[in-house]
Amino acid sequence: MDAVPTADHTIKQGAPSVADLFMGFFILGLTGFGGVLPLARRMMVEKRGWLTGAEFTDLLGLCQFLPGGNVINMSVAVGLKFRGIPGAFAAILGLIAAPTAVVIALGVVYDRYENEPVVRHLFGGLAAAAAGLLISMAIKVAWPLRRDVVGWLIGVLCVLAIAVFRLPLLPTLLTLAPLSILLKSRQAS
Repeated sequence: MDAVPTADHTIKQGAPSVADLFMGFFILGLTGFGGVLPLARRMMVEKRGWLTGAEFTDLLGLCQFLPGGNVINMSVAVGLKFRGIPGAFAAILGLIAAPTAVVIALGVVYDRYENEPVVRHLFGGLAAAAAGLLISMAIKVAWPLRRDVVGWLIGVLCVLAIAVFRLPLLPTLLTLAPLSILLKSRQAS
């Protein structure tokens, strides 16, 4: 692929434009209310082909380690990868603009009708749907690692530490991240 140099980055021909990044993440923000990670993967890997499944999983691993929301971090990373600083701004602005307005509007409505049984049932159903999306996403993220013994080992250790032993997230990550790097470097050599 030909590349066009910019001040900070090399932009690949055929890469999404700043407008593409904004619109992709804008639509994602509108359609993925309540948890956009599964939809983000679908948009970036399956629909638009911006990333491969393995690239998405690697980038997600980095974004989960960083402070902040995973998809917010992902939008910045993807925008930066393809269009530098303007791409990062376009992607994050696209992701958060509409949901911010929707959350404010829903907050006003919920404040008024929170004690209505229909509203309570609605939120119960939304919680079940969110759990299903999370399970689906876990399977899709784990799929590229299906033959990676070290990846599975670290994943199982992380689930055990957090879900079973109820260890705090930060110390678990600060322990398992260097361990995974060490094991992967030994595996590579």
